[in-house]
Amino acid sequence: MARRDTSRGRIEPVFGTPERRGDELRVEPGDRVVPAPQESRPAKRTGRVEPKVDKPARKAAPARQAQQARRREPPAKAARAARKRRGGFFGFVRGAVYWGLVLAIWGGIAAACIIGYYGVKLPSMESWAVPKRPPNARIVSVDGELVANRGVGGEAMRLDEMSPWIPQAVIAIEDRRFRYHFGVDPFGLARAVTMNAVAGRTVQGGSTLTQQLAKNLFLEPERTLERKIQEALLALWLETKFSKDELLELYLNRVYFGSGAYGVDAAARRYFDKSARDLSLAEAALLAGLLKAPSRLSPARDAEAANERAQLVLSAMRREGFITEREASLAMAMEPGKARRYLSGSQHYVADMVMAQLPGLIGEMRGDVIVQTTIDFGLQKAAEAAVGETLAAKGKKANAGQAALVSLDGTGAIRALVGGADYAKSQFNRAADAKRQPGSAFKPFVYLAALEAGRTPATVREDAPVRIGKWTPENYDKKYRGPVTLDTALADSLNTVAAQLVMEVGPKTVAETAQRLGIKSALEKNASIALGTSEVTLTELTAAYAPFSNGGYAVTPWLVRRVTSINGDILYERNDAPQPRVVGSRELGMMNAMLRSVLTEGTGRAAAVEGWDIAGKTGTTDNSRDALFAGYSSNLVTGVWFGNDGGEPMKKVTGGTLPAETFRKFMTAAHKGVPPAPLPGVYDPEPRELPAPAEPGDMPFAEGRVEGMAGGTAPRPAAEVGANTGERRKPRNIFELIFGKKPG
Repeated sequence: MARRDTSRGRIEPVFGTPERRGDELRVEPGDRVVPAPQESRPAKRTGRVEPKVDKPARKAAPARQAQQARRREPPAKAARAARKRRGGFFGFVRGAVYWGLVLAIWGGIAAACIIGYYGVKLPSMESWAVPKRPPNARIVSVDGELVANRGVGGEAMRLDEMSPWIPQAVIAIEDRRFRYHFGVDPFGLARAVTMNAVAGRTVQGGSTLTQQLAKNLFLEPERTLERKIQEALLALWLETKFSKDELLELYLNRVYFGSGAYGVDAAARRYFDKSARDLSLAEAALLAGLLKAPSRLSPARDAEAANERAQLVLSAMRREGFITEREASLAMAMEPGKARRYLSGSQHYVADMVMAQLPGLIGEMRGDVIVQTTIDFGLQKAAEAAVGETLAAKGKKANAGQAALVSLDGTGAIRALVGGADYAKSQFNRAADAKRQPGSAFKPFVYLAALEAGRTPATVREDAPVRIGKWTPENYDKKYRGPVTLDTALADSLNTVAAQLVMEVGPKTVAETAQRLGIKSALEKNASIALGTSEVTLTELTAAYAPFSNGGYAVTPWLVRRVTSINGDILYERNDAPQPRVVGSRELGMMNAMLRSVLTEGTGRAAAVEGWDIAGKTGTTDNSRDALFAGYSSNLVTGVWFGNDGGEPMKKVTGGTLPAETFRKFMTAAHKGVPPAPLPGVYDPEPRELPAPAEPGDMPFAEGRVEGMAGGTAPRPAAEVGANTGERRKPRNIFELIFGKKPG
């Protein structure tokens, strides 16, 4: 290979054509990475002449090359290289801060987009308004004492009206920074996220009381990102519209405390049977503890879990400075009052009746109302005690599972009502809604019809077997007494005589008499009406006895005296129109004399009240399925029923046993301290010697003699008597009146 001529030095590269050599672009020696060679030596393999550099120059060449390379690097690449060279801990921190800011900016933008997206799904802010609280009916007695609250939220209470322990307990356990945050608490949220992450599960919520209120007022209880964002937006709005005290008051009056109780007052009455005004520290702590899980922690469901949670609330109150160490220790040592498992108390039967009647009195309830009833709370408690004591002492042995009592005054105002043995177990009102056969308690209407037809208490009838069509009524003891007065027949509740009287005056007349006095239920117009086979309610039966007590005037049972708004506006007020007189003076005196004998000489002796003029009547149905006593003084009319919901027979229970005993207990308590007063009406009976028992052939019969009966003979009525045949022609003479047809 020929050697390259190097005598003229190295040939530099030339750009362009030979014709433009004058303005050619050249690389100067100083621009080279490696300076121009001073010496050359041939390459071993390629024959290239390498520059000859001394040793120091060789060592400095890489540094100069790196420096020159850096000068030619792009700026961004050079900056990265510089940061890499700087490196170290502070470099890492600076990088973290930088990227943190970048991420924060982009995260904020993303969050704003998400919030805006879900925010636009909310209604326009101009339409936001706190929804009205569901209306509540405060039902009070005639003296203004609370009977019950009815409404989803219970009675609304101002913050300064409720026990001061309640708001303090709720703030301590639910939102200790409530007074300082703006509706959303970032610190509380961060704390909750940290604790939940450490625990690996949800152990603490990050919602403030304002957020919880927003959820309760506006949103559905679903756990979604959308709901949480909307909850926060609404919480911010609430904080701008209301003060902290107003927000807390709204919250406590609407939040759910479990077991169907909304609002703090409803919860206090539900669990402790007292107003929220009167809660102790321990009780307030228990209620506040329920907010975490109202259904699971309800003391009606798990008292132990509720009390454990209450201990945590007391500890939180102590940490926040709401209570002292000593107060916390005393409250922890003192168990809260025993929580009721269900609403209990006979007054709730009354409250249910009021709520059923209210729409018909005032229409739709658009706001809180106060309902003044006719209930005397002292009499209500006395009635509840009388029923409860009798059932507890003798109910199980007698196989009597239920009882009811209703008491009215002379105007028909209901003064006390017990609808069953235990409202918590059964809310069915047996006093007002259950229809039962009254048995012999219906007989006063039969006898009144007979008196109005001309009979008197001294009128004599034969107590002997009677056949009416295919029906042959017999007495309870299956014995017959021969000739008896109507007074005795009613006192001893003789079925045969009552049947004869129905034959004489006609079933239709008896039914009309009962309806005139107050029976509203349909009555079968047949002979068996004498024994009370048509079903009636205890309330209407008792009201039908009222004319015997008040001087002969009809009454209609009523319960609501006045309804007012919370501001005092009268929405309804009863107009006590005069009632018609339905019992004449003559018949009134005779009926009271006869019904008085029931308690002094007959089946109702157990109902007598010492020192008081009392009258009434017992009633018992077949196999003791129902037992009743309805009686009265000049002040009150009271009816009592015992039996079983399924109609199972009781064990030898009659109207003269458990019902009469309960009547006496109640009426004794009701008349305590009241001056005795006689029953209305005057009757001076004339002594009359009873005739000897009739001999065979001494009495005329419609269709001859009835064979095979005790005593040999008995009157046989016409075949159609006892059947519900509708309207018939009027009897033309005494024989038709008594026997139903002309004598043959």
